[in-house]
Amino acid sequence: MSALRRPLKSLGQNFLVDDNVIEKIIQAAHIQPEQAVLEIGPGRGALTVHLAERAGRLVLIEFDHALAAWHRDQLKDNGHTTVIDADVLKVDLAALLAENPQKWNVVANLPYNISTEVLFRLYGVHDRLSRMTLMLQKEVGDRLAAPPNCSAYGVTTVLLGLWFDISRAFVVHPGSFHPSPKVDSVVLNFIPLAEARAEVGDEDVFRSVVKSAFSMRRKTLINCLKSAEFAKTVDCAALLEACGIDGRRRGETLALEEFAALSRYVTDALKTVTETN
Repeated sequence: MSALRRPLKSLGQNFLVDDNVIEKIIQAAHIQPEQAVLEIGPGRGALTVHLAERAGRLVLIEFDHALAAWHRDQLKDNGHTTVIDADVLKVDLAALLAENPQKWNVVANLPYNISTEVLFRLYGVHDRLSRMTLMLQKEVGDRLAAPPNCSAYGVTTVLLGLWFDISRAFVVHPGSFHPSPKVDSVVLNFIPLAEARAEVGDEDVFRSVVKSAFSMRRKTLINCLKSAEFAKTVDCAALLEACGIDGRRRGETLALEEFAALSRYVTDALKTVTETN
């Protein structure tokens, strides 16, 4: 079948072929009867057939047009499955997930080349999720669990850590895929929190603070923040002093709670400027 042609390197396709790993992922996902499940990048359907058996509703997002058509054909008699032929980075996830009143369970073997971007998209709809079970390049998984003051600690660590409990399920070695990647993968469980781990003020401001702090990793925090849009309006040096953070530190040394405190101060400062203008 044309849909089962050789994997496309341009799409980062490494298809899961290990039955033991497939079973472990399905078990880790804890899919409940009648639950709505979103699978991103189903590929050749190694997980899909099991998800279709368990989910109350299943939505697949597949960027490979041939594979999307193949899934539609394979699942044409399954009335609770929908196949979306699209790039997940261009799909309006908020609108898609809002179609179902229940929260969603997300299962995915994410392509390495877009995994971080997909994580940011999923972070943006955390309130519509009940759970995520994601396979990622091990390096990316290690980054999500990294402590402050190390090279792996970064934007994804802080942003995802605000709204998720993240735990490692197991490591997957290259031989479980075709073609075999050159690195190990890891399956992680993401459990959304009922409330954010810290009060950040305006969450858009929080994202801007975090991304700015890591924008030039070898630069001091004060120099990084000067590149942020909000720095045109507020005095970053004064805000750092007010919340007890030394501007000579680097962004990678700040814990989540410190980022949250700085975000609250920036939020309040921007609000004050708006009210006085």
